[in-house]
Amino acid sequence: MDKIRVLVAGCGHMGASHSRAYKAHSGFEIVGLVSRSPESRERLSEELGGLPTYANYEEALKLAKPDAVSINTYPDSHAAYAKLALEHDCHVFVEKPLATTVEGAASLVELANSKNKKIVIGYILRVHPSWTKFVALAKTLGKPLVMRMNLNQQSSGDNWFTHKQIMQSMSPIVDCGVHYVDMMCLITEASPIRVHAIGARLTEEVDPEMYNYGHLHVVFDDGSVGWYEAGWGPMISETAFFVKDVIGPAGCVSISDKPPGDTDDVEGHTKTGGLLLHHANLDSDGQFAKTDEYINTDEEPDHDGLCALEQEYFYNAIAGDLDVSQHMNDAIRSLQIVLAADQSIRSGRSIEI
Repeated sequence: MDKIRVLVAGCGHMGASHSRAYKAHSGFEIVGLVSRSPESRERLSEELGGLPTYANYEEALKLAKPDAVSINTYPDSHAAYAKLALEHDCHVFVEKPLATTVEGAASLVELANSKNKKIVIGYILRVHPSWTKFVALAKTLGKPLVMRMNLNQQSSGDNWFTHKQIMQSMSPIVDCGVHYVDMMCLITEASPIRVHAIGARLTEEVDPEMYNYGHLHVVFDDGSVGWYEAGWGPMISETAFFVKDVIGPAGCVSISDKPPGDTDDVEGHTKTGGLLLHHANLDSDGQFAKTDEYINTDEEPDHDGLCALEQEYFYNAIAGDLDVSQHMNDAIRSLQIVLAADQSIRSGRSIEI
């Protein structure tokens, strides 16, 4: 087939990583870069050899005539940008979350289905080889499961500015939480039934109605439980900031907390330090019958490599006409959980799903 003509909206960190993936992929052709910042789009255009740039998204859709759009803007624009792309008969890759409401996400999926177009959401952990192994091992531990996860970020400078921009519409446990509750749902293959959460506003630099620290708890219908914690800002502790752990009757599996650099380093958000599998079975003397197993993950891709894997999946979804209905429905489910957590914090009560 002819190359898929893709328009990239948003030229920050994620937009740049995905643009490099499109540039390197033989099946894509970048037909334009869109961003509000002239500096970011011109810098990325120069890096990639000189590409058309646009300041206005709707104008770019009309002039560039793309087959697909890659949306890497702030979360509060995702739904509107995706809707416009679908209305222009484009396939959509969109960074998480798909929308800021469950209803908005569901309407986009309905629109995509009606137009026979694909929506692929940027759940980067789904293409991560170490996380794929982690999920597979967690499924061997029996039921119920206890899932413990967090990603706290001691941010400053440009990253703190970005976090404050995101928090104009979305809290950390919503923006980052969709990744990790999505993993919980994949591991349990069960339905969430109840969510409870707590949150705190630790800075006057965000709106009084917003909080920059949150902790959610979710209960599944198979008896499994999970928690996720996320905080952003210069005050956030770097002690135990990276916990990815699943416990079941047969033992536990953990992602080693050895990402390179500090919590403000985006590369470290996906980098793992290895997997540790512990077996719970005991021998006749009541001692552990098997030693712990360490699985080396040194060969895993870096962040740009993971973005390349995401775009390979996006390409195959379009070129191979893959059925992505489960992928889209899973995005709605994970969004439902984190928005229930947000509702729990604001109402002070548990939310039944």
